[in-house]
Amino acid sequence: MNDDAQLIDEALTGRSVAFGQLVTRYQDRLYNALVHVIGSADEARDVVQDAFVQAFLKLSSFHRSSAFYTWLYRIAFNVAISRRRRRKPMASVEQSREASGQEPMARDAPPSDRMERQERVAQVQSALAAMSEEHRAVLVLREMDGLCYETIAEVLDLPVGTVRSRLHRARLELREQLKEVLQEEEL
Repeated sequence: MNDDAQLIDEALTGRSVAFGQLVTRYQDRLYNALVHVIGSADEARDVVQDAFVQAFLKLSSFHRSSAFYTWLYRIAFNVAISRRRRRKPMASVEQSREASGQEPMARDAPPSDRMERQERVAQVQSALAAMSEEHRAVLVLREMDGLCYETIAEVLDLPVGTVRSRLHRARLELREQLKEVLQEEEL
C-alpha cells in the first residue's frame, strides 16, 4: 500500500485518485475526533468536508515537517473554530447531545445497562460541552484520539508545556464536573 508521501506526490502531479486515497485513509479518524470536539455529528461532517477541500487546495504548501494527519487536523480545527465564530451558540447542552447522535448502545445488554450507559455518556457529553474550547480540544486529542503531547502541540500550535498544563486543568475540570457520577459508582 502507498504511504502518505507517495500519495501526496501523486496528488500534486494531478492524480486526484491519490488524494482520494488519503481522504479514505483519514476521514473516519478525523470525523470521530471532531465529533467530540464540536459536539455535533452534522457539524463535524461539514468541517471534515471543508478541511479536505482546503487540504487539497493547499497541498502544495504542505512542508512535510509533520505527519499529514497532523497537518490535516490543524486545518480541520481551524475550520471548526471559524465556523463556530460565525454561527450563533447552541441553546442548550441537550440540543448539542441530540445533534451529535453519539450515544453508544450495546445490542445484547439488558435495558437497564443501556440506560445507565446512556446516562453516563450524557453526563460526560454535558461535562465536555461545559468545558472551555481550549480544554475540550486538548482532552479530546489526548484521551479520545490518542495523540502524543508533541502532536497535540503541533496541531493546536502551542508549546508542549502549555498542552500539558491545559490537559491537567481539563482533567481536573472534568473530574470536578463528574464528581457526583464518580461518587455514585463508588457506592
